[in-house]
Amino acid sequence: MSPLDEPTPLRLALPKGRMQDEVFRLLADAGIRLRADARGYRPQVSVPGIEAKLLKPQNIIEMLHAGTRDLGFAGADWAAELDGELTELLDTGFDPVRLVAAAPEDLLVDGALPRRPLRVASEYRRLTLAWIERRGLDAQFVRSYGATEVFPPEDADLIVDNTATGSTLDANRLTVVDELLRSSTRLFAHPRALEDRGKRAKIEAIVMLLSAVLEARRRVMLEVNVTAESLERLAAMLPCMREPTIAPLHGGAGFAVKVAVPRDELPRLIPEIKAHGGTDIVVTALSQIVP
Repeated sequence: MSPLDEPTPLRLALPKGRMQDEVFRLLADAGIRLRADARGYRPQVSVPGIEAKLLKPQNIIEMLHAGTRDLGFAGADWAAELDGELTELLDTGFDPVRLVAAAPEDLLVDGALPRRPLRVASEYRRLTLAWIERRGLDAQFVRSYGATEVFPPEDADLIVDNTATGSTLDANRLTVVDELLRSSTRLFAHPRALEDRGKRAKIEAIVMLLSAVLEARRRVMLEVNVTAESLERLAAMLPCMREPTIAPLHGGAGFAVKVAVPRDELPRLIPEIKAHGGTDIVVTALSQIVP
């Protein structure tokens, strides 16, 4: 019996908002399909025994900590901010951001924060207060509820906020003075869910399937023909997971070599393969890679 056929129900929390589309695509590529209408918060899951609910990422962390959800996707920044009791299982790499402190350029003295009382605006209370203490600042925390970048200079001296490209900070003439952490969308579980044998079996199966999709997205299948004289020289330069798959061509015309290679190495690899005697190169997208 497949672990996903385990009858123990699993309560899955899915992010509502900007993370939602990427997470839904990841699950679909792993064979776990979701069906939801535009206004619904309880999508139907193609795998029996999994009950899903759409929540804001902050609420996902809170519900996992409370134990009302077993498994959920949320940003590492909110996991650190809310400091809940949970276990990180997988980093999807989606929605990468930095949590930074940023201030107007004219506030800075020789590129550093001035030694005077400051007001720091942020949605991240715990992380900001910890940063203020680490830096030894004389600073007052100001709670923001979104659009934190508009607080300086009238309502705060500086901010702590997440940034993906820095364009919002640039548009508001804010300069990064420190980086608190780096975040992305992660998969978390409540520790007690992992202590339940049935739930753990399902969770481990889901993590394996998602990891297989993420690994496949990073690689492509590369196939190349090569003469017997050039085979070893070519095989030695290929970055494969273990060893390349090698099969003889019909009529002793050489060998076919097949290997899963990192996608971002193709611009370097293909010219090198040609230079090492490779011909008839074929590159194919992959769906899943399970080691």
